[in-house]
Amino acid sequence: MFPKQNKILRSHSKNLFALVLLVCMQPGLAFGNELSDTVSNFWLWDFLGRLHPIITHFPISLLIFACFLEIFTLGKFQHPMRQAIRLMVIFGAIAAVFSAIFGWLLSSRQGISGDTLDLHQYLGFGTAALSVVLVFFSRKTEAKPNTHFIQIYRGLLFLTGFGVGLAGHFGGTLVHGENFLTEVLPWNEEMQAPASLTVNLANLGSELSNTEEVELAANVRAILAHNCYKCHSGAKVEGELLLDEKEFVFKGGENGPVIIPGNASQSELIRRINLPKNNKKAMPAKGKLLSADEIDILTFWINQGAPWPDGVQQQSVYRVADLAPRNPALPPAKVGLNNPIDLWVDSYFEDNQLTWGKETDDRIFLRRIYLDIIGLLPSPEELEAFENDTNPEKRTVWCEQLLNRKEDYTQHWLTFWNDILRNDYTGTGYITNGRFAITDWLYTSIRDNKPYDQLVKELLNPSEKSKGFIEGIRWRGTVNASQRTEMQAAQNVGQVILGLNLKCASCHDSFISDWKLEEAYAFANIFADSTLEISRCEIPTGKFAKTEILWEELGDIDSTASKAEKLRQLADNLVQPANGRMYRTFVNRIWKQLMGRGIVEPVDEMDNLPWSQDLLDWLAVDFVENGYDIKRLILQITSSKIYQMESFPVASPDLLLAEDFTFQGMIRKRMTAEQFSDAVGNLAYPLFDSAEVKFKPYELIPEAQIGTSIPRASLVANNAFLTALGRPNREIVSTSRDSQASLLQALELTNGGRLNTALLKGGEYWAKQYPRGDDLINALFSNALLRSPTEKELGVGRQLFGETTEAEEVQDLLWSVFLLPEFQMIY
Repeated sequence: MFPKQNKILRSHSKNLFALVLLVCMQPGLAFGNELSDTVSNFWLWDFLGRLHPIITHFPISLLIFACFLEIFTLGKFQHPMRQAIRLMVIFGAIAAVFSAIFGWLLSSRQGISGDTLDLHQYLGFGTAALSVVLVFFSRKTEAKPNTHFIQIYRGLLFLTGFGVGLAGHFGGTLVHGENFLTEVLPWNEEMQAPASLTVNLANLGSELSNTEEVELAANVRAILAHNCYKCHSGAKVEGELLLDEKEFVFKGGENGPVIIPGNASQSELIRRINLPKNNKKAMPAKGKLLSADEIDILTFWINQGAPWPDGVQQQSVYRVADLAPRNPALPPAKVGLNNPIDLWVDSYFEDNQLTWGKETDDRIFLRRIYLDIIGLLPSPEELEAFENDTNPEKRTVWCEQLLNRKEDYTQHWLTFWNDILRNDYTGTGYITNGRFAITDWLYTSIRDNKPYDQLVKELLNPSEKSKGFIEGIRWRGTVNASQRTEMQAAQNVGQVILGLNLKCASCHDSFISDWKLEEAYAFANIFADSTLEISRCEIPTGKFAKTEILWEELGDIDSTASKAEKLRQLADNLVQPANGRMYRTFVNRIWKQLMGRGIVEPVDEMDNLPWSQDLLDWLAVDFVENGYDIKRLILQITSSKIYQMESFPVASPDLLLAEDFTFQGMIRKRMTAEQFSDAVGNLAYPLFDSAEVKFKPYELIPEAQIGTSIPRASLVANNAFLTALGRPNREIVSTSRDSQASLLQALELTNGGRLNTALLKGGEYWAKQYPRGDDLINALFSNALLRSPTEKELGVGRQLFGETTEAEEVQDLLWSVFLLPEFQMIY
């Protein structure tokens, strides 16, 4: 069952049942309600779910074809096709059952929901059940071909055929949209105009004022953006036709102009959008045709001479967040809500008809803040002191105390910063001096709680110790233009500091935003010693980039200045309070680190809609007004009422990215690789020795034992164990880690030599310290889970031990406790 423990279990076969009981009795393991553990996240279930679209075609084709053939046998039941029909029914029923099971796996594993899905599932399971009954009566008619059985069989067959067809229709609706079947019908050709249209042609005369021209042209841009940009913009160009800028709209494509101002009837654009959808030259070629109102506006516009005043801005099909800061007024004060964060959350709850959850108990809260603030487990003695603390503000006070444990705080948060700043101790670039570590500078900055604006300035206008972030990796051999170090700097600064994806725009105009290739190069030019030539999809264009910040509102960069001076100007301009986006990006990252999900998700795409714009904006402004104090921000969040509520499990990470996400409180999180390693090292035996520590802020004790300092995993070079548990290689920026268990993690925890060694040595220590089984079980549960074992757990544990405790038996117990969701999760 568990390969790594095979040798142990063979020698302790009497303990196998006890071990399985101990693990499986815990809430959330194996077949419990929690989907965050290894077993229920096994990859096979996801794989089988994704077979649903393939296998579902079998019952649709076989059962419906069986119905069709059955029609030919209505006059004579014992027809030559009878055996073929029976085979179709049998195999169709088998396929229907498996299709229903796989479909259920797909919807539950992928977090799919909705009324259409419910109908699809009801019909799918109903059809599967009917098909099983159908097979039964098919066999009955074979054994006793009387009229009664034949009538029931045929009724069930046609009902099953209808059901499988209807279920298939709703399945198609889920995939292609609710109008997929009906939108091609003649009476559905005319559709409503989009809400973005604001012009009323009935109110316009033959002579247009300047204001009317601007409004008309703006509506034209909106129509083009929503219907044509996907094939005719910088992101994708078909037929050499671009419709996203004035110059290109009137230039036309490979066959010449598509617009003849003043003559809509002779304009190719109008001809194409009026063609029926089944015509291969109809435009748009993909998706819905333009509505009658949209066609009328374009026709009117061209007949008016296609006016395009300078006041018309390019229409974006993407949401674009404001750059400037915004400081919304706090909601009215409420009794029991002393933290401003809670006032915003309460307002959100009221707007969404949600209620506050239950406050978590002292044990869960203390474990939570220890892991979140310093990355370590609290001791039983610390829990006792916390529970006996009578200060009504003790939770805030204890958070402050943890923040003041400078070394512990720094060594925990070093992991967060190493990930997002792409800093590591070994790896690509270090051997060839094509990459520079920033660990010394970073460690000191975290420990001293350097203000965030100053930290960013030192990253952008670096000293020798902090230059590694914008210097990037100088890859050996030939690299593409989008991976040259100047472009790496632009991409990394955009992603980490501004919550912006410039990777697409580094090669061509972005497919996922409005950012253009020229803008990405202009930003990258700030980090260059000389002016960069623009390459589009690896082909030099002969054009040279400007030197500009991505938003002109933030100031200018002197293109003639030296690289050092350009970086100084960039640093000064980017960190100014007017750059609200930068500070919203940062507070959103810290919120996610503590609460399990950002106010905006993903955290690198800050143009996405936040679940609370007011909270995000207020947090960012408050952060700036209070000195860019990172520890104060962490304290502000951890001392809030919403942070102290019970956490929520999430069935699938996809649900956290859903556009209709509803915030209810903290999302239950899995320990990081570093947190788990440190916990195991403290409780059993250190997983890493001093030789693996690549950064030593102080002299580590050479042979760490229980109760003494151990090498913190954040200071250790990456290895197979940490990789399996989720640490990235840091050759690229990593701003989020997958908190779900993986197959690789399961294999490492059950078959990995590093953990096995730590458990064996830990077993020797515990067996020596606690000769009596009951004492050992109580001590282990107290230290690992901050509670006493239940009677059932104690009874199962006793089955492991004889008269005295043995190291291998203790190893089994340690392993089973460390695999518990209660241990691995931050509740």
